[in-house]
Amino acid sequence: MSTKFRLLFFLCFIPFFNVSAQYTELINANRPGASQGAFSVGTDVIQVEAGFAYGKEKHTLLKTETNGLGMDYAIRYGFWKEQLEFSIMGEFQSDAITYTAFTPAQEQKVANFKSNTIGAKYLVYDPYRKQALKGPNLYSWNANNKFQWADLIPAVSLYVGANIDFADNPYTPEDKSSLSPKFVLATQNNWIGGWVFVTNIIVDRVTTEFPTYGYIVTLTHATNRYFSVFIENQGLKSDFYADQIVRGGAAALINPNFQLDLSVSVNFKDTPSKYYGRLGLAYRFDLHKTDEYIEDIDADDDDTKDKKDKKKNREEELESDSDLDAER
Repeated sequence: MSTKFRLLFFLCFIPFFNVSAQYTELINANRPGASQGAFSVGTDVIQVEAGFAYGKEKHTLLKTETNGLGMDYAIRYGFWKEQLEFSIMGEFQSDAITYTAFTPAQEQKVANFKSNTIGAKYLVYDPYRKQALKGPNLYSWNANNKFQWADLIPAVSLYVGANIDFADNPYTPEDKSSLSPKFVLATQNNWIGGWVFVTNIIVDRVTTEFPTYGYIVTLTHATNRYFSVFIENQGLKSDFYADQIVRGGAAALINPNFQLDLSVSVNFKDTPSKYYGRLGLAYRFDLHKTDEYIEDIDADDDDTKDKKDKKKNREEELESDSDLDAER
């Protein structure tokens, strides 16, 4: 195979491989779903994500009907290492509740933060870095574009945060202001064809009387460079609130640093039933300068071994030359 042909193959296969640095040329948003991806935004990147929601709730036991307005936000910052990300995330809710059991019906308005969390996420395992170091197969397009068992191994990150809950809040279980921990184990698979599969295992407020355990699974498909769709399932289990929620929607890339999204969500119970529509956006302030490639210990060991082997071979060649000179 000629050198030019090999170079052409290499250039064609570049888009199908992930680099080992966290930073990407296009914005890397957790929206429009509720899950966290395994990867950070990259060092010196500040990213703002927000969503605005409107929906209706109906509680068959309490005989209430609710019109809800909500806003969620996230500020993400990549600091020190490519694997590390700090974030502030939260959700504000304002409800107009109608009690239909009374004649005439009575109304009540409540508003407060459903959550405010400060935390950090760290990528503990990235299987894609070795793929980037190994590079594509220059002799087979099919080998680079078919499913492999190694694709089932996800990137893994751990999120640790602190919930800040305010007193007299109808959306949180504690009566008084409190701090409580939140832990999230996040995994992410980047599959060929623009498919991304994210899972979150959540342990929340475990130091309170109402700990919450949950999961989120999100499947996203990029139909092209500028448009993607997603479907998501979230489960929550707690003595204070339990639910099963399904979300679906789409996101559009306006430019490399700006994304808009639209989604809907629905649950599967009537205490209460929920239907929400959400419009969101994500914007990043890209102050990233240079990529910090994640060190691969195995690769370093291989390089050291190769250098030792080359040195040994060279010493043997020199000894052989010396023996020949002596015989002459």
